[in-house]
Amino acid sequence: MEASMNHNSSLKPAEGDALIVVDVQRDFLPGGNLGVPDGDAVVPVMNRYLKHFRRIKLPLYATRDWHPEDHCSFKAQGGPWPPHCIAGSEGAEFADNLDLGEDVRVISKATTIEKDAYSGFEGTDLAERLRKQKVRRLFIGGLATDYCVFNTVKDALKEGFQVLLLEDGVRGVDVNAGDSEKAINEMHGLGARSVRLEDLEPIHA
Repeated sequence: MEASMNHNSSLKPAEGDALIVVDVQRDFLPGGNLGVPDGDAVVPVMNRYLKHFRRIKLPLYATRDWHPEDHCSFKAQGGPWPPHCIAGSEGAEFADNLDLGEDVRVISKATTIEKDAYSGFEGTDLAERLRKQKVRRLFIGGLATDYCVFNTVKDALKEGFQVLLLEDGVRGVDVNAGDSEKAINEMHGLGARSVRLEDLEPIHA
């Protein structure tokens, strides 16, 4: 597998593709402990991608932060963030309206006290699972553009997968102004391409 892809290759999902929904959890939505501005806007968009992938029976994955109560990323432990996505808490649950079902494989990350993980590949068996399913290309969206989406895309490319960033299905934290735009540009520079819903085949009800 190669990280770069032919610019003439189809943007439409097909055999060998998989969808990864990154960290669309309550604590990352507006009003959550670490809410991403406008983060709830990704839910209806990701639902449409999920519907499309289901229709053609392609693999579906959803990553989630699943932290212990005293996780190293929390401010009380010297980390940068307020407590969020504590395993088993309401804040760690996926967004209420996100259309996840039993066909979606859940990947939990950053599950130990001493280790953080922005990427869905870090400390998980995600790459191994994808290879077993003969996946070569990943469609990736979710939260947040400049953190967990960015790092998941980077690691996917390092693992040799082709990547299509769901640019209408991401939102960023933008701790510093322009962080999300910078992250998107860097993902493109590494070999990812952007795709939007209108680039796909029409979704039939």
